[in-house]
Amino acid sequence: MAETEVYLFTGPEAGEKNEAIENLRDAASKKNNGIEQYKYYAADVRIEDIVAQLQNASLFSPALFISLRNAEQIKQKSDIESLVSWIKASKNSPNTLVLISEENSIDKKIESAVPSSHKKIFWEMFENRKPQWVENFFRKNGFSISSDAVEQILEMVENNTESLKSECSRFFFCFEKGTTITSDDVEKILSHNREENAFTLFDSMADISKNPQQRFESSLEILQKIRATKESNGIALIAGLTYCFRQLRLWHSLHSDGKSPAESELKSSGFSGKRNQEKYSKAAKIWTAGTASSILALLSATDISIRETGTALEETYLYMLIYSIVIKNGLFCSVCEY
Repeated sequence: MAETEVYLFTGPEAGEKNEAIENLRDAASKKNNGIEQYKYYAADVRIEDIVAQLQNASLFSPALFISLRNAEQIKQKSDIESLVSWIKASKNSPNTLVLISEENSIDKKIESAVPSSHKKIFWEMFENRKPQWVENFFRKNGFSISSDAVEQILEMVENNTESLKSECSRFFFCFEKGTTITSDDVEKILSHNREENAFTLFDSMADISKNPQQRFESSLEILQKIRATKESNGIALIAGLTYCFRQLRLWHSLHSDGKSPAESELKSSGFSGKRNQEKYSKAAKIWTAGTASSILALLSATDISIRETGTALEETYLYMLIYSIVIKNGLFCSVCEY
């Protein structure tokens, strides 16, 4: 019995997801000797109109190929019932429908109607896979790249293969094939692309070449840049800093009692790459393991305060947080000494 040509692709990894959609489209075009393509977003279209389109034959091609993004927004009972009804009756239809979401799941009734073999969650790439992915991408295109340059790219580019492909491809227009890309090259090509976030804020707070007041002032500048973006979110910022200080505490643990962990142990603990290891080695000279634990408690308290009071005092709490971490070395500051 023919299986319905309905697919459900969910998850945050955009690059591999889009590649899978392209493969489906190419297969549908080959199978039907041509297709008519449409791309929709669930919030901008009536589901009943899409169902009606799928039920009718195309005037220009043997089959339709419809991709519907933000499928998690399909919540109306009538829309769900209409879509599920068509899916169940579509086994002999030449038309293809791809439901797409950046979330990990959508409405359970719709999910259940899609064949198991046609559903896939595209998870973000594991940390230990990213360097190899970048190296392979450059090698396939006739380039080599240093490990420091790989690490720098991963620090500067959004965490999905779609963004990585787009930014890494820029080098192919700037250098001849056979070139080995260095960290200096990355700085030249991608420096404009660097976005401030929790990790660059941590780097600034942990800049051992500056005194505490200088680190505080440069960290505030980064905070202001983050706050100026549309995506500014105090809770997300605290979550990123919490990750960094948990890693710092782990770094202390791995090096306690004079131990020198093997490279494999460092990598498995999330400290891959020379730059990353140097960052935490320098941060460990500023904050002890005990101080890192105090800062984690401070981050948790600030998170609770922001959630309780909303956005009204968010900027003040974040200012106090950075002051407490950099100037007070993790001690809570109830009245900031501005």
